[in-house]
Amino acid sequence: MGECADPPIILGGLVKMKIVAAVFLFVGVWCLSGCLYVATPAAGMLVTEVTWDGHAQGSLGTKEGRACAQSILGLVAQGDASIKAAAADGGITNVKSVDHYTKWLLVYGEYCTIVRGT
Repeated sequence: MGECADPPIILGGLVKMKIVAAVFLFVGVWCLSGCLYVATPAAGMLVTEVTWDGHAQGSLGTKEGRACAQSILGLVAQGDASIKAAAADGGITNVKSVDHYTKWLLVYGEYCTIVRGT
């Protein structure tokens, strides 16, 4: 009497499963909580796709250029959404207007600058 038997091996497996389940729960809640945020004047909880004006000066011009930056899960972001990059994309030397476009789909976000000019 008084001797304790080793706990069954299955107990260690249950602990590991609980840890894995907790990690998946955390990642799921994190993804749905809106931690991935892209600037926009109007945001939807599941999907956002909005275009809005930034600045205009006279006529819009005949050329258009676009530059975008993307984000995945709010963990990785890359791109150049500058006015300079958008102007270069459209071959524009005289920018007349600047607009913005946002797209957000739970795990993927995109922010674009759209310029028009000559």
